[in-house]
Amino acid sequence: MEFGLTERQEQIRGEVRALCRRFPSEYWRRLDAERRYPDEFVRAMTDAGWLAVLIPREYGGGGLGTLEAGLILEEINRSGGNAQPCHAQIYIMGALLHHAGDDHKRRYLPAIATGELRLQAFAVTEPDAGTDTTRISTFAERRGDRYVVHGRKIFISRVQHSDLMLLLARTTPLDRVKTRSHGLSLFLVDLRTAGDRLRVTPIKTMLNNETNELVFDGLEIPAENRIGEEGLGFSYILSGMNAERVLIASECIGDGAYFIEHAARRATDRVVFERPIGQNQGIQFPIAKAYMALEAARLMRDKAATLFDRGAPCGAEANMAKYLASEAAWDAANVAMTTFGGYGMAVEYDIERKFRESRLHLVAPVSNNLVLSFVGQHVLGLPRSF
Repeated sequence: MEFGLTERQEQIRGEVRALCRRFPSEYWRRLDAERRYPDEFVRAMTDAGWLAVLIPREYGGGGLGTLEAGLILEEINRSGGNAQPCHAQIYIMGALLHHAGDDHKRRYLPAIATGELRLQAFAVTEPDAGTDTTRISTFAERRGDRYVVHGRKIFISRVQHSDLMLLLARTTPLDRVKTRSHGLSLFLVDLRTAGDRLRVTPIKTMLNNETNELVFDGLEIPAENRIGEEGLGFSYILSGMNAERVLIASECIGDGAYFIEHAARRATDRVVFERPIGQNQGIQFPIAKAYMALEAARLMRDKAATLFDRGAPCGAEANMAKYLASEAAWDAANVAMTTFGGYGMAVEYDIERKFRESRLHLVAPVSNNLVLSFVGQHVLGLPRSF
């Protein structure tokens, strides 16, 4: 059983860390104030090849695994940055890699690898369905050599900064399928040609993570842009969701490490009542506890990523990794805020920015309560809770 990183993995971590030094806290603080997309950072990550890490070498990518991708995202957040504006291109790549035809791969993957095309948007969630994906109602009707889409999506991020978008839509009405998960199809949408058939309305949120409401009003998609077979789209995104869980866990681990490192440094340097505040057990013990929880989450992330890269079943491990890492990061965020005291609220110290960012992952991309339900039902064999 191996617990350390390989030489190549350590190299990846070091190179990403060096790139992130070119984008210090001041850069992210300014973006947060302006609610602006980090174009410069995304371009640097693209040019360095890090956003193409999962694309096979034959298509111009890195040909590496989910663990390496996780290390990249972890390092971004650990450096004080925010991986959310660019992480989707990594974690939704699986649908193209595993279910698209060779023509799709040859047409799109090399251009995505070089940054000529951006694939950053994934349209699944709907206002009335929430996390019950099988009940989405956005419908794609087959008309000859095209599909015509009507419906509405919510909390779809990075649409304005993406050339392509993956869309999950119903192609068979829910009341006509034997199983709720059937009758859903996956499409690759070219946003550059969508025109006024797709209306995009930004949603203001508490953090700098551009997200939107989408309204499809007769958007036409060529039938050739369907990924895989009609009606099997839900199964196609399930395997990708395990990768997503692992990679989100990695971002959380990066956030947790950021908070713990800054809290430990502050507790050592900050002197009150003629002694470092870290000498007080009320400060020291919570930091130590947060560190231990984060290390435990890291082990589960590593296990889930290793299983995924081997092609082994890892649904439970991926979900548990996301749960443990997001909870550990949030605990570390609160520890850092307490350690910094009033200064934690000050924008210039960056704790409040990272604090806001870390809160998201308790509820997205899957609520931690649903993870508990999954483990209870599918791991422990308990009755379905909903």
